Amino acid sequence: MARITLRQLLDHAAEKGYGVPAFNINNMEQLLAIMAAAQSVEAPVILQASRGARSYAGDVMLSKMIEAAEVMFPSTPIVMHQDHGNNEQTCYSAMLMGFTSVMMDGSLKADGKTPADYAYNTAITARVTEVAHDLGVSVEGELGCLGSLETGQGEAEDGHGAEGVLSHDQLLTDPEQAVEFVTATGVDALAIAMGTSHGAYKFSRKPDGDILAMNVVKEINARLPNLHLVMHGSSSVPEELQERFNRFGGKMPATWGVPVEEIQVGIKYGVRKINIDTDCRIAMAAELRRVCQEVPDEFDPRKFMKPSMDALTALCRSRFEAFGTAGQAKSLSAIPLATMAKRYRSGSLGPRPALSVAV
Repeated sequence: MARITLRQLLDHAAEKGYGVPAFNINNMEQLLAIMAAAQSVEAPVILQASRGARSYAGDVMLSKMIEAAEVMFPSTPIVMHQDHGNNEQTCYSAMLMGFTSVMMDGSLKADGKTPADYAYNTAITARVTEVAHDLGVSVEGELGCLGSLETGQGEAEDGHGAEGVLSHDQLLTDPEQAVEFVTATGVDALAIAMGTSHGAYKFSRKPDGDILAMNVVKEINARLPNLHLVMHGSSSVPEELQERFNRFGGKMPATWGVPVEEIQVGIKYGVRKINIDTDCRIAMAAELRRVCQEVPDEFDPRKFMKPSMDALTALCRSRFEAFGTAGQAKSLSAIPLATMAKRYRSGSLGPRPALSVAV
């Protein structure tokens, strides 16, 4: 199946009541493992590339790998998404390379470290959205800064993350401001700040309402029931993955991620895209460590990578099933970018959230 846009996929997810995990890729092994999982459960998939991934693999390599995946897995709808675009150029260059969706993260300035004010965020996100929609490409925005409600700090991912201590207001998306932001920018999806953060060390204890603000999801959904919400930093960091990683020489301190059951609650209240990266990294790294320890004379990279790919496939399959994504691919057919662009221009696609604001 040809690539589809994030907007098309999330509209379908809203109609059917499911969420979609978004997995970051950097190389062929990750791509093949994720696609194998999607195909095995007939799920559509969101493949994300950060700026770090684009620097590591190169735009041409990433783009050609996605093209290969379209041929190898013809029944799987694929969204190719730019994760955490830091400025207009990052987003525009992604569109030129065939990305069907971009995130303009104006919550931070272009350095990816300094929190930006609301006016900056709104203006740059609106400019990117205008250009993207003219091309039929979807846009995800962000309001509020990712970071821990326990420490008040963010966690950098591929060089992207707020530095210093953030205020409580910065760490939680204001539901009223979300209405203004989405209406002003016309974004297709909104990443919200609710206490989640990048990396493995999200919470020092099982998260409750004090450190994982699910109420923010519910309050935004009450005001913008048609808006597609995005949860970043949503790896669950399950205990069994931590244990396996440490069993074979790792030194990961005990930590808590976002429980799958909390994500499932979010899906009931409009969360449609769930970003997962750390779980994928730990699953693969644990198998790399296992082979190193159990077969110390092994030097064939394939003997390390194949078990790692199998572990990643199993993890991704479990998330597709938990979020209700499994089985949804067969009812999707690709809408060309040109058609999406016409729908944006006609007003039939936007600003979608403003059509039914409940206050």
